[in-house]
Amino acid sequence: MALGPRLDLRQSQSLVMTPQLQQAIKLLALSNLELETYIAEEIEKNPLLDTGEISAESKSDESATDLPPEPGTQGSDEILSSGPAEAESTLDMAGDADQFSNNSLSESDGALDGSLGLNDSSSSSSGAVGGEAPDFENMLVAETTLAEHLMEQAGAILSGADLFIAQHLIDQIDECGYLQADLLEFAHRLGVQLDDVKRILVEVQSLEPVGVGARDLSECLALQAKEADRYDPAMARLIDNLDLLAKGALPQLKRMCGVDDEDLMDMISEIRAYDPKPGCKIGGGDVQAVVPDIFIAERGGKWLIEVNSATLPKVLVNRTYFTELKDGAQDKASKEWLNDCLADASWLVKALDQRQRTIIKVATEIVKQQENFFREGVEHLRPLTLKNVADKIEMHESTVSRVTSNKYLSCSRGTFELKYFFTSGIQSSTGGEAASAEAVKSHIKSLIDNEDPKKILSDDKLVALLKDKGFDIARRTVAKYREALGLGSSVQRRRQKALEGKAA
Repeated sequence: MALGPRLDLRQSQSLVMTPQLQQAIKLLALSNLELETYIAEEIEKNPLLDTGEISAESKSDESATDLPPEPGTQGSDEILSSGPAEAESTLDMAGDADQFSNNSLSESDGALDGSLGLNDSSSSSSGAVGGEAPDFENMLVAETTLAEHLMEQAGAILSGADLFIAQHLIDQIDECGYLQADLLEFAHRLGVQLDDVKRILVEVQSLEPVGVGARDLSECLALQAKEADRYDPAMARLIDNLDLLAKGALPQLKRMCGVDDEDLMDMISEIRAYDPKPGCKIGGGDVQAVVPDIFIAERGGKWLIEVNSATLPKVLVNRTYFTELKDGAQDKASKEWLNDCLADASWLVKALDQRQRTIIKVATEIVKQQENFFREGVEHLRPLTLKNVADKIEMHESTVSRVTSNKYLSCSRGTFELKYFFTSGIQSSTGGEAASAEAVKSHIKSLIDNEDPKKILSDDKLVALLKDKGFDIARRTVAKYREALGLGSSVQRRRQKALEGKAA
């Protein structure tokens, strides 16, 4: 067989997503705040996009004189109905609008009302449940950062090269107040003497709050003990051996510090009064507020579910401006550009509307599945997966994943990320319905919080108590959940409660 180049023709099929479909998928995964930024960018690029309110008269006039879509353009409904393969790769928007405004359970279970309050040209709802949504932006108050607070003090006592070194040292202090820099490397980088850096560090550590500029926890506590005039040799040894204190090795610490039980307890109580994160008093960074994307409230036995419109501008297509521009367009390129702008604007409005309906649909099913949580609390949280919700609402699992990413739900029990409601299940020992992992964690925390200080519960005992409550769970799973909750082992808790009892 001869070897040589040749040309072959092959026929194949592949799924290609149009830019509009890619945009729709991107919109679905964005949170409300991210979507607000995206809409602002699109409005800046497209002259036919506008924001604002439309009166009832103008809407009726617009619907009567609505321009037909330009040849070659395709709306969201046409694309989504163009074929099963293409529809599945998009937003999975099957079903009519009525089911979103009347998603209900049986009368005995209580109804779910997915409120939308949409108009024909807006992609956002009319308001939050029970009235206008709070203005979260006005709740944010500009605070002085830790770095600014320290620089104000440093500027009053230092100048010239010393202030220059202090400024760079302060830049290396994290939000908790600790210096995250090696002094020798820092001195080489600035081209200054190491002794000068150490001297200025002492000045920085003298600033408020007390303990700021420390390089580790021991130094932070030592600075606060010096400020309180309690840094004697015994206290110095205790602070230098915090690892022994954490282990509860009190006899060894008494020998090292040369004190009796009463003095040691006084020293431990003093250390407990110090702040291990002094920088947090001032605030080491910008405030990051969590703005809920969905509001849920119960009214007359019905669950009202609504998208937070406070962070979403009302988007519409300015068809009056389109008519003016179309009459003035002469050359072919201008007309094509104008038609492209109209198609993009129309698609964006429809995609935003469809995004909102999809979010309502997923949230409605979550509330339906986790109704006991909203009524009774976390102990009644059910195990739930993305596939369970996707099968119920007849959408793809990836669609549900995008809807629940970076989005928060606000209800009477607080604000939760949508992913919070998807947890693994623990099989019931009585053969009943499986319980959520979060519910099991809640029971473990409750048992440990209420345990007798003289009878600390071991992991084996927790397993037995949980089994009595109907949870069939292994010891290693209890240990894993306990550690995830930040709770120590029985030995650690026994030492901690012993220290607290002696300190009291």
